[in-house]
Amino acid sequence: MSSSTVSLYLDPQIRDWVLFPITVVMILVGILRHYVVLLLQSPPKKLPRNAIREQRALVRSQILRATSANSPLPPSYYKSISQYLSQAFADGTYLKDGPPKGDAPASAPPNPLTDPNAMEGMMAGMKTQMVMMVPQMIIMGWINFFFQGFVLIKLPFPLTLGFKSMLQRGVETPDMDVRWVSSLSWYFLNFFGLNGLYRLILGGENAADSSRDMITPFAAAAAATPQPGPAQDYNKLFKAERDNLEFSEGLHSWVATDVETRILQKYGRLSAGAK
Repeated sequence: MSSSTVSLYLDPQIRDWVLFPITVVMILVGILRHYVVLLLQSPPKKLPRNAIREQRALVRSQILRATSANSPLPPSYYKSISQYLSQAFADGTYLKDGPPKGDAPASAPPNPLTDPNAMEGMMAGMKTQMVMMVPQMIIMGWINFFFQGFVLIKLPFPLTLGFKSMLQRGVETPDMDVRWVSSLSWYFLNFFGLNGLYRLILGGENAADSSRDMITPFAAAAAATPQPGPAQDYNKLFKAERDNLEFSEGLHSWVATDVETRILQKYGRLSAGAK
């Protein structure tokens, strides 16, 4: 008998007690683990005051240099601020650890395996990974135990035989139409196909995305807890900024230079050649 003449008729109870429950359970579990992951995430730690002061001092100097060509500050004020910042950078006033000592060795970058902040982020990522993996393992065991070998639904569009192994897992019947979907294959279709529904319900940045189950715990740690970039040597940055400040002093131009003359010339109260 050819596969084109084989017809299957499914009991409506399979739809009501197998197809719908598997779909609803997977949707509810995805929403539940999204909120569990949110509860497990710790709030980001605040930077100490000295670290913020160190960063803001560099930003302040960069803004001062960026506006030197059309500066709103008069030359005396600009020069005073520039020299103050240059001297503070030379003395290490804004460094979070204080001025460096002359005989002190250069500080090595922190080891991520001994850094408490990095280890805390890694543990948070592993807990998130467990929340992702354990529910899927339970659901797969539940389907294999209760619904092994069930045929649930027939797809309404034709497919090639290459999809047979993907859509009919657990059902070894070579004569069955490739459009029929087994219970285990329906689980995998929901596993990868519900992400659009999760984004619609929970938003784009949700923790119910099933694709996160495929990554390693260390990658999950990086995704769940944003880690700071490599440590910057602000002592070297401040020394380079001193040279930039000295160079920008020669480019300083006050935006209000001869502003009275320019306004009078603009409105025709003074000829263009008059001073």
